Amino acid sequence: MARPRSPTNDLPPSLGGYKVSKPLFASALLVLDSILVALIIAYVPYTKIDWDAYMSQVDGFLGGERDYTKLKGDTGPLVYPAGFLYVYSAIKFLTGGEVFPAQILFGILYIINLGLVFFIYIKTDLLPWWALSFLCLSKRVHSIFILRLFNDCFAMTLLHASLALLFSQKWHLALIIFSGAVSIKMNVLLYAPPLFLLMLKALDVKGVFSVLFGAALVQIILGLPFLLTYPVEYISRAFNLGRVFIHFWSVNFKFVPEEIFVSKEFACALLVLHLTLLIIFANFRWSKNGLFHLLKSKVSDAFSIFSIQQFQSCESRIKTLNKEYIATVMFVGNFIGIVCARSLHYQFYSWYFYSLPFLLWKAPFPTPLRLILFAGVELCWNIYPSNMYSSLLLLCMHLFVLLGVWIAPIGSEFVDQIPAERKEA
Repeated sequence: MARPRSPTNDLPPSLGGYKVSKPLFASALLVLDSILVALIIAYVPYTKIDWDAYMSQVDGFLGGERDYTKLKGDTGPLVYPAGFLYVYSAIKFLTGGEVFPAQILFGILYIINLGLVFFIYIKTDLLPWWALSFLCLSKRVHSIFILRLFNDCFAMTLLHASLALLFSQKWHLALIIFSGAVSIKMNVLLYAPPLFLLMLKALDVKGVFSVLFGAALVQIILGLPFLLTYPVEYISRAFNLGRVFIHFWSVNFKFVPEEIFVSKEFACALLVLHLTLLIIFANFRWSKNGLFHLLKSKVSDAFSIFSIQQFQSCESRIKTLNKEYIATVMFVGNFIGIVCARSLHYQFYSWYFYSLPFLLWKAPFPTPLRLILFAGVELCWNIYPSNMYSSLLLLCMHLFVLLGVWIAPIGSEFVDQIPAERKEA
């Protein structure tokens, strides 16, 4: 029986007769990108967008203000959880609120994040060695990190660190860091549904409760100064899921008329579509026996614990999930949220750019098509201002990538498990 062709075999794993080491190639890319980052900081003018607002909000916090409705900047009120304030307070302490040293700090953060992403890609071993270079090729992402200094950068770096820890089955630490990422910017919650599914698969009921308790505790501790003083103001502002973004800044739905774009009906339709797609993928692509069978087994396990004593005496059991499966569920789950997001601003590209090569190589596309899709998505994110044609093109490419990961072969969920397609063969 012929072995299925691996996506990494599009090009020979060698160069000039020498076998190319992915870790070595990734290390070389880190060095080259570090030089590029230094050149950008030195020669490309900084664009001031949210930095002054961040510093104004931090000044209010450091000045003793705990009412979230009074923490404001020149771009509006503070809309991020408490972790944001702690991170940017530390940045202000280190940089004195000056842009240039902050750019150096964010340049270092960019390289750390890139290193974490390389670790994820090397461990999953899905891409050919040469495709790792795509992770360094985004003009927009370099700008988001080094020329804009957005909080998305810290949130996504922590998210990638959490994902790397999942590969080592460090569930408690991974969830603590994940919760820390959420406390900086709530877009990380797009990863919450697929992460919860992974928890249900890898952990028993006691383990799930334990890691969720740790994550919740992080939010309580970070938000404590505000929860003890102005709890309603903090929760309503920091965790506001009903915000309406300005139509002009939308990169993905600019072709939708503004009156429809800002309507509750449009938001509700996208939310229903988001939840429906998550359920469909979870049931048919991410669960061997179906989502409802998994939920039923977990409910049965929960009812089998009759007393607190039994709960405390029961040892938590962990199943080892396949690394590629973990990355697939997390990246696709987040991408579904991206596809269904009512508005994507330019900095939101960082939410999924680093997963894009993984998704393209997970899909059974020919390599030329992968390159076209990658370049097309990058092009759309670099058109300013976006227009109806660029946003429609971006949506079409998003949907095509989503279709690709839907028809992709189903890999094994657990380590040492035989993939479904091999069993059928």
